Amino acid sequence: MQRSFWAGVVSPGRIMLACATLLLALTGSIGALPARAADAPLEALEIATRTGVVVLEVEVARTDEQRMTGLMYRKELPERQGMLFDFGKVEPVYMWMKNTYIPLDMLFVRADGTIARIEEMTTPFSTRTISSGEPVKVVVEIAGGGAKRLGIAPGDRLSTGLFDGK
Repeated sequence: MQRSFWAGVVSPGRIMLACATLLLALTGSIGALPARAADAPLEALEIATRTGVVVLEVEVARTDEQRMTGLMYRKELPERQGMLFDFGKVEPVYMWMKNTYIPLDMLFVRADGTIARIEEMTTPFSTRTISSGEPVKVVVEIAGGGAKRLGIAPGDRLSTGLFDGK
């Protein structure tokens, strides 16, 4: 009688159990994606615009893992909420919209806190590279169209402890 090598190592029951466990883990983790990370507190961010001060609440992405994940998998983003990507140094920045379900406005911010440029209404799921256009320290992402609705424009200044003119 010929016996398969795998027959003695892994039984069909164990394979089914492993597949069921993997399926549960995948569907459980995907279905449980929060509207925002539970461990990410919101911080106030003020933007001085030509028409007044706009106050946003942002999650701050400080680690490489947080910056890599960003707003991926989010299905909604309230009007005055977003994410601030703190790169900790001034450098050209390149973003994309892979695995991002909603259009975003990206505010590319210089070390002095002024907005260098805004990429409006980015395309969900796009892998097109979106460049800061110049060295920046921070990127703020808000719901697509929000910059225009809130009167935010290049040259406006963010008020946060992240900027000290360096």
